Amino acid sequence: MLSIFRRERGFYRHFFVLALPCIVQNLVTTALGFIDTFMVGLLGNAEMAAVTAANVPIFILQLVLFGFQSGMSILISQHWGKGDTDSISRATGIAFMSILTLTTAVALVMFFAPEWVLSLITDEALLITLGTPYLQIVGFSYIFNGFNTVYAGLQRATENPTFGMAVFAISMLFNTVGNYLLIFGKFGFPKLGITGAAVATLASRVVEFLIVIAYIAFSRRVPLRLSLLLCPGREMLHAFVKYSTPVVLNETLWSTGTSMLTVVMGHMDESVEMLAAHAIMGNIDKFSTVICFGVAAASAVVIGKEIGEGASDEHVQSLAKTLLALALLAGILTGGLLLGLLPVFFEPVLFPLFDLSPLAAQIATYMCLIYALTMPMRAFDVTNITGVLRAGGDVRAAICIDIIPLWCVAVPLSALAGVVLRCDPVWVCLAMQAENLCKLPAGVLRLKSRKWIHNVTKTL
Repeated sequence: MLSIFRRERGFYRHFFVLALPCIVQNLVTTALGFIDTFMVGLLGNAEMAAVTAANVPIFILQLVLFGFQSGMSILISQHWGKGDTDSISRATGIAFMSILTLTTAVALVMFFAPEWVLSLITDEALLITLGTPYLQIVGFSYIFNGFNTVYAGLQRATENPTFGMAVFAISMLFNTVGNYLLIFGKFGFPKLGITGAAVATLASRVVEFLIVIAYIAFSRRVPLRLSLLLCPGREMLHAFVKYSTPVVLNETLWSTGTSMLTVVMGHMDESVEMLAAHAIMGNIDKFSTVICFGVAAASAVVIGKEIGEGASDEHVQSLAKTLLALALLAGILTGGLLLGLLPVFFEPVLFPLFDLSPLAAQIATYMCLIYALTMPMRAFDVTNITGVLRAGGDVRAAICIDIIPLWCVAVPLSALAGVVLRCDPVWVCLAMQAENLCKLPAGVLRLKSRKWIHNVTKTL
């Protein structure tokens, strides 16, 4: 069994050089969300629930952006292995134009029809009223964030993940200070409450954008040719549509499906308590999965580059097994950590800090236990789907494995338990994680088939 971890000299050093900045970047991004939740939570459970509801469409948009980034990275990582920087410029140009069009359209909808957007998520009038100004402002921040996400993805796919880590760390610091000043009205700034959190987020994204523009102007590590960015060509457009569109569709359907679970919580009898518990444990879960997503991101770069360099299918398959074993190990350790922290920190310290009601605290405990027990499966699935299958160009199988269990198992079971049968919250929480029981065996079967290995650079 341990033989699966035996790799060529220098492999683990190179892997962790790629994975560590991704982990830190994910940690920074998650910490930013947690700080937002913490500061808004000090205003009250209703305010925290309102921000949770308002962040549902933002969550969907973030995952769509991640889809563009991941789809683009399939092309970029393999062309990086081949040494073709012109094709990297072409793929990046298509991603830039696509994301800027999408984020601008979404921002306008959120600005002009925020009540309608929020009414799709919750029927609580108070939450809609509180969340409206937040949604109107924060939507525009993702025009800048979309641009930044694409460029950070380019740097990650070309083995420079420290760039994204540094940019988002600066952004988190700026956002944290802005939250403190504008939510609570410190040092002469106006006390804006939830709206202050949105303004701080927008300002931090503008700071990110300025850093990215400066880096593009002065860095020659991966030169971007303006002519190729603006005119990427029909062949690259075809390749981008072929390999990136399914990934974007994957993330759109996954984020929408996951958001439907939040909608279910928003329509339960215990909606305020469910959303308040989810606001806390959702962020804790994101903290706990940063290592898993870091392993997945590094795996995508390693697999993509090896395929682009022309490695044999046998070598790529062996490499994938090692990476997935690392992911499984990370999931086991993380799940154990969650179980250990629940009785010694979460229940006695964290939940009272947010002034959760007894029912909300009980629901948060259920969520923590379920997250911990399913963590090994989720760690494997994330690395297999987003790190291995996608990097191998097997985007159609990846979308089936990722989406069908969510929409055909988790969403209907959760709606049935929470809205129709009005079951105890613990059963709703269990139903929300039912998809993982289906994803794991399907992912293993696809991995063993070796049909997932495709050299996408041969199509150009």
